[in-house]
Amino acid sequence: MLITFFCYYKLIMINLRKDFPYLDINSDSNSLIYLDNAATTQKPFCVIKAISDYYSSQNASVNRGIYKLAENSTELYQRSREIIANFLCAKFDEIIFTSGTTQGVNFVAQSWAKHNLRPGDEIIISQFEHHSNILPWIRLSQELGIVIRYIPINKNNFDLDYKSYLKLLCSKTKLVSITSCSNAIGTNVDLEFIIKHAKDYNAKVLIDAAQSVGHMKFDLNNLNVDFLVFSAHKILGPTGIGILYISEKIHHEVRAYELGGGAVLDVDNFNFTLLKSPECYEPGTAKVAQAIGFSQAINYLNNINFDDLIVHESTLCTYFIEEIQKLKGIKIIGFKEQLKNEGHIVSFVSDLFHPHDIAAYLDKFNIAVRAGTHCAQPLFKNINIAGTLRVSFYLYNTFQEIEFVISKLKDLIKL
Repeated sequence: MLITFFCYYKLIMINLRKDFPYLDINSDSNSLIYLDNAATTQKPFCVIKAISDYYSSQNASVNRGIYKLAENSTELYQRSREIIANFLCAKFDEIIFTSGTTQGVNFVAQSWAKHNLRPGDEIIISQFEHHSNILPWIRLSQELGIVIRYIPINKNNFDLDYKSYLKLLCSKTKLVSITSCSNAIGTNVDLEFIIKHAKDYNAKVLIDAAQSVGHMKFDLNNLNVDFLVFSAHKILGPTGIGILYISEKIHHEVRAYELGGGAVLDVDNFNFTLLKSPECYEPGTAKVAQAIGFSQAINYLNNINFDDLIVHESTLCTYFIEEIQKLKGIKIIGFKEQLKNEGHIVSFVSDLFHPHDIAAYLDKFNIAVRAGTHCAQPLFKNINIAGTLRVSFYLYNTFQEIEFVISKLKDLIKL
């Protein structure tokens, strides 16, 4: 079965790689093998060109200028929002530009939770969470006296403990804030299950989709979440920009996170009236170039068949897992069966070497992987592991790259 996929996807991935200047297959034999896509992805020519073209010939401040260049810039900016909204099956006014996933979670904590929760109210998160979906809630618990409940993970297979989740839900649950996929060990969360049971208690739901958008299709029109956050740079786009989706149904509950120019309708010495969404949530100079680059990344992904992408990534995971498990002293830290069906991240440890040492060794061969706790220290403390080596795949990775990585790991273990 794997051989069939090798042949089928070899041509597809070669064609895709030509779109990425850093990964062009025509470069020399020392070209980069990039397996740190969970941290950030490489960028296609179309994204780089769009940003360069904007600064070269279209640069102007949006929304305010009564001249053609500013009006054209505004049109490009708002068209970018429309492209992203359509990609997510969301409405135009539900898409808020942020600096990334981290700001998106902090936005919800400060603009919704801080003004709607009371001492004793409970927020449920999971032991999978990135620090960005933990720290804002810890601070809020310190400031307001809200209670944080953690969904544990099953230490036998590294899946979420859904039975424990059901026991945590109660009338005090006001928010369930959860990742769609663990950035540290790659486990995917059953979002339909999480959302359905949260809504049984009228709790709001925030999804950290940083590791899933760009790997699978999201339909926010039918997902029934209140908030969703992710970053552009993890799905082929530029750094410094991300999305906070706020369901139109709860706009009236969400105060502006920050205040300033561009967000107001009227101001006098002692009062102000804000514009409606999305403008009221985006004060200051807009991220125009980033938004344009972001929309070009979305346009690129609109030409990708996500069913094929899931098969490609999970097959890479399967091949990597099967090969690395043949090596002495290796243990996969993750839900292996799920990874083989729908994964794109594989984390592992070695009895012989520290993850940092393996990463440094692979770097000598221009192989980029991630080592450490992946901004998920509570997870690793709960499973009593100091950290892992993480490889993360995306649409431009190939089986030939995995073969090379495995060969170098074999050489290391022989040393």
